[in-house]
Amino acid sequence: MTELVLVANAADSTISTFRVDAERPSLERIAVSEVGQGCGTFAVDVERDLVYAAAKGDPPGIDVFALDRESGRLEHLSRTDVEGSMSYLALAHGGTLLVGASYGGGSAEVFGVDGDGHVEEPTASVSWPNAHCVAVAGGGRQLYVVSLGGDVVAQYALSPAGGLAPLAPPTAAAPDGSGPRHLVLDEEEAHAYVMTEFSGEVLVYDRDASGDLVLRGQVPAYAQDRGLRHSELGADPVEGHLVWGADLHLARDGRFLLASERSESTLASLPVEEDGSLGEPVSLIDTVAQPRGFTVLSGGTFAVVTGEKDTDVALVAVAEDGTLSEVARYETGAGANWARAVTV
Repeated sequence: MTELVLVANAADSTISTFRVDAERPSLERIAVSEVGQGCGTFAVDVERDLVYAAAKGDPPGIDVFALDRESGRLEHLSRTDVEGSMSYLALAHGGTLLVGASYGGGSAEVFGVDGDGHVEEPTASVSWPNAHCVAVAGGGRQLYVVSLGGDVVAQYALSPAGGLAPLAPPTAAAPDGSGPRHLVLDEEEAHAYVMTEFSGEVLVYDRDASGDLVLRGQVPAYAQDRGLRHSELGADPVEGHLVWGADLHLARDGRFLLASERSESTLASLPVEEDGSLGEPVSLIDTVAQPRGFTVLSGGTFAVVTGEKDTDVALVAVAEDGTLSEVARYETGAGANWARAVTV
């Protein structure tokens, strides 16, 4: 088996493909493929070697590419225009559905996917202000929509036909003004973790068998000693030196949660306790400029971090005790802001 890392370079409208050498460890860039304008998110169907990449422009769209496992190249197959550009994409029900969040459009949509991988017209659409993330759980039976502008996580039942029905209750609250952004679930799906953009915290939710999320607590995941101030919708985080939380992923078999913050360009490591709660960061390092997105490699001991204001990605080691250290940097392209590791 080979592990690849795909990185979206939004300013170049390309996706770089890296091959992972697990023994060294290191990355080798093996291909750079042209994709749609301003691509900042994509989803990978490993079973069918398909990549669904969001594109901005007029109109925005979702392009489908065939991934060549050996060369790493992407071959364009089809395009579907959409109402609003997508900030997050995820697959569900064995790749027969594609779900997207549109920040600018204030909505989340479900699309059917045919046998050739072509994205069809939406089967369902729900409105949420500044929807920033979608996450699928329960074998595809539940869908979470993270609304940055609404300070909630909306909860839905997702049918194999692509229908959405609100759970009871229909939303899980986030702290007022926190700006919830991205959501990940632990392996057992007993807990959900949400990174906030404006407060730079990781919110911890308990999840029951029905899919309902209940807020349990929150832990800061940014450099608290560098003068950062709480942000708000519409503020300029660079000019105001404001908190600018971005992405989060679990590492080391779920024993640590990593989180990125863009104003100070840091990556933090928080311990995950046996009950799913989080401890204070055990490590926080400087990384590539404006780390909007990152991914954790299959072994859970390394992360690949992208920077919106950098042309390199950073390979970061996660030690047994959660300590982070940068191993190397590799050229990728301009405006890198999304990464996914896939085993093919």
